[in-house]
Amino acid sequence: MASGTVTARVILRSVLIVVAVVLVLYVIYLLRRPITWLIVAAFIAVALAGPVRLLERRIPRGLAIAIVYLLLVLIPVVLGSLLIPPIVEQGNTLVNKAPQYAQDVSKFITENDTLRGLERDYNITGKLQEEAGKLPGRIGDAAGVLQDIGVGVVNSIFAGFTILILSVFMLASGRGWIDRAIDLQPPARRERMHRVLERTGKAVTSYVGGALLQATIAGVTTLIVLEILGVPFAAPLAVLVFFFDLIPVVGATLGAILVGIVTLFVDFPVATIVWIVYALVYQQVENYLIQPQIQKRAVAVQPFVVLVAVLFGSTLFGVLGAVLAIPVAASIQIAVSEWFAWRREQEPTGAVTLDPPSAGA
Repeated sequence: MASGTVTARVILRSVLIVVAVVLVLYVIYLLRRPITWLIVAAFIAVALAGPVRLLERRIPRGLAIAIVYLLLVLIPVVLGSLLIPPIVEQGNTLVNKAPQYAQDVSKFITENDTLRGLERDYNITGKLQEEAGKLPGRIGDAAGVLQDIGVGVVNSIFAGFTILILSVFMLASGRGWIDRAIDLQPPARRERMHRVLERTGKAVTSYVGGALLQATIAGVTTLIVLEILGVPFAAPLAVLVFFFDLIPVVGATLGAILVGIVTLFVDFPVATIVWIVYALVYQQVENYLIQPQIQKRAVAVQPFVVLVAVLFGSTLFGVLGAVLAIPVAASIQIAVSEWFAWRREQEPTGAVTLDPPSAGA
């Protein structure tokens, strides 16, 4: 009877645990957006803690936080002033000159024997000219698309503003909350948790600084090369390369492909070939010289772990997850290393070792 009662109790407890876990996972799924905002806000707060500490040596902490966040808000404004006007101008140019581009393609095809045969079979140029002639009249159809984009922009602005406010609160008083929670732990564990927190903060700050420096080098060198090649809007393209370079593993390649497409319309094939050669050489220099020198003092994460972290992060949270993957992996690595160190400290050190028996015994 007692055995049956115990068995029923165990089964009931197991069922309740499974139900509780399912409910928790479901609540996390429902709250995935604000949880993502909290993660991003925490990352921003940790990344900006370094500049705030530097400024608060000379000015009050509140003023230091205000200055850092003012600079952070001004960055998208400056970038928008650099990127939006040339994009609009190039878009209008493309719409107005689409018929002329179609005629140029038609002339190129008629001068090539192979393409001329394809033209006879499929009437490629006729279809291009037909679609190019319709393009200016389709501008009005873009109103619905622009409306949807506008709604998305408004939602993104709201999310960004919320994330910034959360990060301000975390940066201003979040460390105090964490310290009070750690102070509730036993003294030995308290010291180790403080050490993990300090190492994690330094790793994230160093990674952000290193990534910004690496992306700045990529953007500046891109600007120089594009100016030499005479590519229009070199500065906006260099800014795009800067942001793409912040994405681990694939960002630099995506930025190079984007600029390569632009060179096709500028001075093909000379500018395109020069850019491809430069991009290939620079990525090798960045991967084997610039990045190791910058990041070796920031986070010591194995390349395989970096790749796996980026794949997982990008799958879960997209581009944002790819950007956050490396510092998160570094933080987990620090926590795991401290846990193993704690386990080694708990092992008995006074173990008695027996001498091996002598040969004559």
